Order: sequence, then structure tokens, then C-alpha cells
Amino acid sequence: MKSKKYPLIDIFAGPGGLGEGFSSYTSERKKYKPFEISVSIERDEYAYETLLLRHFFKSFDSNDVPEMYYQYLNGELTKEDLYQNYSKNFELAKNRAFKISLGEESHDEVKKLIAKKLNKQKKWALIGGPPCQAYSLVGRSRMKGSPDFEADERHFLYKEYLKIIFDHKPPVFIMENVKGLLSAKVDGEPVINRIVSDLSSPQTAVSGKAGRLKYKLYSLSHEGEVDQETDPKHFIVKAENHGVPQARHRMFIIGVRSDIEYSPSTLIRSNPPSVKDVISDLPKIRSHISRQKDNAEEWVEAVCNINSLMKSNRVGLVGGIETELDLALRNIKKSRLKTNSKKYKKPKALEAWYYDEKLKSISCHESRGHMEGDLHRYLFCSLYAKKNKISPKIKDFPVQFLPKHKNINKAVQGKMFSDRFRVQVADRVATTITSHISKDGHYFIHYDPVQCRSLTVREAARLQTFPDNYHFEGPRTAKFHQVGNAVPPYLAAQIAVIIESVLDRVK
Repeated sequence: MKSKKYPLIDIFAGPGGLGEGFSSYTSERKKYKPFEISVSIERDEYAYETLLLRHFFKSFDSNDVPEMYYQYLNGELTKEDLYQNYSKNFELAKNRAFKISLGEESHDEVKKLIAKKLNKQKKWALIGGPPCQAYSLVGRSRMKGSPDFEADERHFLYKEYLKIIFDHKPPVFIMENVKGLLSAKVDGEPVINRIVSDLSSPQTAVSGKAGRLKYKLYSLSHEGEVDQETDPKHFIVKAENHGVPQARHRMFIIGVRSDIEYSPSTLIRSNPPSVKDVISDLPKIRSHISRQKDNAEEWVEAVCNINSLMKSNRVGLVGGIETELDLALRNIKKSRLKTNSKKYKKPKALEAWYYDEKLKSISCHESRGHMEGDLHRYLFCSLYAKKNKISPKIKDFPVQFLPKHKNINKAVQGKMFSDRFRVQVADRVATTITSHISKDGHYFIHYDPVQCRSLTVREAARLQTFPDNYHFEGPRTAKFHQVGNAVPPYLAAQIAVIIESVLDRVK
């Protein structure tokens, strides 16, 4: 007899990181996966295509995923052929993943869709979070002084989430957002205070009238109910404290309907693997060279041109990396690396989470191009980090490597963008993987000097804890966007344990 699962309604789903964690979680007590996604809603075209493909994958039992799926990942089959050969599974995927822009115009449509999918089910969870660009610290600094900023719709997209709570009264919900939300203000009032009040009393917030629908709010990091007197920083979850190989700090709010007499537990702490633990088994590849001829020989020559730059200042090379540079250049000359590789082997860390024995090749592991000057900076950064166990600041750069931009003196003085180039230190967790990785690789330099490049989509996905059989759709820029904006699935699976315990208490 098939065990009954708790439905999930996943809105503002992105590429599906939060839903992936929930649907992958296996309950130790029940010996099966207790969650099943009924609806995933996302408005971005490429993220939706990624969601659709993942729902297609999930429509099969883990042992019965067809070989054609892996052929598609390897580029041997078109997506159209894959879906056509398994049309029933494709229809099932389309019946769960929806491309909808949430808002006033789509509200009634979404309301009917969710009601139909739930079919009066009483035990279910609402998950997701509104787009967060307007809440981010970088976003607010760029928009500061703009008369349109405080009226930006993205401040209020959480209210669409609020209306869904009001419409469907979930026993439990979880809302995720960036930590910059804690310091954002509208009309001089902290946004977080308004959100805490609205989520506690959604009926009042939506209708303007007092009502019986109430929620108790909880943190995943601190025990006890959260109210207006509680420090909102309690909502912050530090992913690296829970086995995720990345210093990713995000806000999570759990809401439990007031008629449910249960206080959820907090996340259990665990040590994370390092960057090297997580990505070192992926194939070694070199970067492309942009704006000039690109092949293995030209690339080696371009990288080795660093020597001519250093002749005038050879003895005083900042960071004491002269010996490491000589060794790296010798290895680079022997390397003859390609710019992509599909070779796949068992991961060294979190094997049970990442690994798929049916996967014969890895997808999304192609490098991007860098100018020759940036190749030299990347090589310096990786060597500096290898010797000093820390990424260099602009002030640490030899003068020959300083970027030629107008604010470079301020950067050297530490006044702005002092860490414009940041290497991911091998023996530490990664810095936060953000959507900015789609623009350039300067903040996401690989620790290996021989590869002399920024991270690939697959490496970023590993650091975000996406399984290796998780494929991202769209051009590379769109793939980076999806990975950078996602919730780490490995963290989401741990949150699922807590949400399951709430739903188990629902009568």
C-alpha cells in the first residue's frame, strides 16, 4: 500500500532548490519520502524549464529513471525526443510545474489551481519566498536616492504570498528571503516588523479586519515563538552550520497555524565539507581566452606572459609566492587542459547526496572566457590563497596586476571594492554563491592555479548542494542566475524534517 504523502505548494520556486530538498528527504521513522510537490510556480522562462525537467525526472521512481534522461544530459538526445518518448511522465510534470507570474492578474487562477490540487487535504505545507533583489544590500545601495525605490513592487510581493496563506490557511508555511530584508525600510519603518505582523495575522493584513486566522512564527536557529519583541536576526540561518559547503546566510520564517499545539524544533548543527572536498573530483579544465585566438597553446602562452610582467618586480612579488608561481607555470605548460569535460566519478564528499550511479557524464561543466589580464590576476589570487590560506585584497596585488579602472586607488585604500577579485579558498567553505556569478567570475575564482579560471555552473551547483543529476536549462548566464538564487537543497532537506514534525501533529 502506497504511503500517503504531504502535498507541497512551492511558489516563487526558482529552479526548485527548496522543493528538491523537501521531496528528496527520506524520513528515518517512516522509511519513505513524506513530501510530494503538488504545485511549483515560477515566472522565469529558463527556471521554469529547469523545474519542468526536474518534475519529469521525479515522476519516475529513483531506480527507474530511463536511460534517455541521461542521454539528454549528455547531449545525445533532444529534450523534445525525451518528452515525446515518455509522454505520460511529461504530462505529469506539466501538471505540477507552472509558469505563472504571481500578482493581482493571476491571483484567481492561482487560487483555483491550489484549491484543486489540494482537494481539501488538511495536512500540507506552503513553501517559497518572493523575489529578493529589492531587499538585498547591494540592490538597495544601487537604488538609493531613487524616487521609485520605496514604491518598488518587489517590496510587496511577499503580500501575494500572504494572500495565498489567507486563501488556503496552510497548517504550516516557510518563507525564505535574503538577510538584507532585516535592514530594509519603507516609509521609515523596518520591513521585517510589518512582515512579522502580517504573517502573524494574515486575515487582518489582507482584509483590514480582525479575524480568527492566526499564526505563531518560529526561527530555525533559535527556540521559542517569535514576536515583535524578538530580535529579527533570530530568523537568520547560516548554511555552513548545517553541513552546506558555503557561507550562505538567509532568513527563514516558519509559521504554524495557531490551532496547532506544537512548537517546532531547530536545525541540528553539523560540520560542512570544504570547497576542495566538494569540487576537486570534477574534471580539471582551463578557461577560454576572450578577445583573442583561443586554443591550448595560445592559452598557455597567454597565462605564461605573467613572467614578462613580473621581471621588473620579480624579487618583491607580493605574498611571497615566487616558488609557487614557478611550479604553477611548469604545470600549466604540461597541462594541455580542455575548456570542458563530461568525465564523471564518485564525489569525495556528501556522496549519497550528490552521486547517481546511472550518470555516465556530468553536465554544465564548461569554462567561460577571461581576458589575458584577468588570467594573470586569477593566477595570482589562487597562488596567494594557496600560500596564505586567504583571498587577497586589492591592496595585496602587485602594481602590474591592478585593474585599470577609475576607482582603483580607493580600492587599494580599502574604501570600496577591496575584494573585487576573490578566490574560493580550498580548505574553507565557499563564500555565498549569488546571481552575480552570472556577470563575471571575479568573486568566484577556482583555487587551482593550473586551471586559472572562475567556477563552472556545475561547481557552483555542487557548492549549492544540487545533486549531480540536476540539470539546468537555458544559456550559461541563466544557469548561473538559477543556481545563485536557489535555496541549497541539502539545507532544505533538513528543514523538511522540522516541517514534517509539525504536520504529524495536525489532527
